[in-house]
Amino acid sequence: MRLSTLLNGFATASAGALLATTAMAQQSLEIVGHPVAQGMGFQPAVTEVAREVHDLDHMLLIIITVISVFVTGLLAWVMWRYSAKRNPNPASFTHNSPLEVAWTIVPIVILVFIGAFSLPVLYKQMEPPAADLVVKVVGNQWYWNYEYPDVKMADDETTTLAFDSFLIGSDLVLNADVEAQLVAAGYSKNEFLLATDTAMVVPVNKNVVVQLTGADVIHGWMMPALGVQSSAVPGRLNQVWFNAEKEGIYFGQCSALCGKNHAYMPITVKVVSQAAYDAWVLKAQGGDVVFSALPAPMDVAAAD
Repeated sequence: MRLSTLLNGFATASAGALLATTAMAQQSLEIVGHPVAQGMGFQPAVTEVAREVHDLDHMLLIIITVISVFVTGLLAWVMWRYSAKRNPNPASFTHNSPLEVAWTIVPIVILVFIGAFSLPVLYKQMEPPAADLVVKVVGNQWYWNYEYPDVKMADDETTTLAFDSFLIGSDLVLNADVEAQLVAAGYSKNEFLLATDTAMVVPVNKNVVVQLTGADVIHGWMMPALGVQSSAVPGRLNQVWFNAEKEGIYFGQCSALCGKNHAYMPITVKVVSQAAYDAWVLKAQGGDVVFSALPAPMDVAAAD
């Protein structure tokens, strides 16, 4: 009797550990794009557009730093050199043509130089290539709706997948229940306010076109690591695109003030292999839209 009790207890503990391990490991994807406490700089760029945006920002930072240092130094020198103490008799000239020409031409040259680099990046952002996948994203107070039109089924017919995406933790406070929900979804408590119950799933190295609109007020769909940000405006359809080069989990956020729960409207995008994406589509057609990187645990009958 005692041996049987011990064996049953061991089996129960083992099963619990297995389920916990499965919950923690169900997402073998690396969390790539996410904010870091006291972090400096950008999230890792995983698209060509994001890298070009980062390069443009770094170039502009150098330019504005040089201009700021020059103007501040010039102002300090003028204040010292031409103070009333050193110049009791103020100058009486009214203009300086060469200087005026210089401070007109130099800013024009700087702006043309900046435009030569920024306009191609802007054009690339706004002109998507041929789409491998189109996803319609609708902003709501305060959650996202994702719609995959024209998804191919096993019989080559097409269907539409649609689902909502909510913040994990509806009471908006991290407690034991919310932490358990995060663990069950494959996250940790560090992903609170970032992780959602469902995610936008896309294949790696594919051109994904995102069509954005709003159902009530203006929202903003922003994914820093993907180099994507645009407004979701009711009655309008905005379009952005990305081609993620690395599998992983990426977090974003609504970037437009949309009401009292604006801060609790995160975005989760999972970039997976083509095979994993195809498997998810088949599973989602049955109603289960939650992406799981590992197969679900099997029920094994206990031996008599």
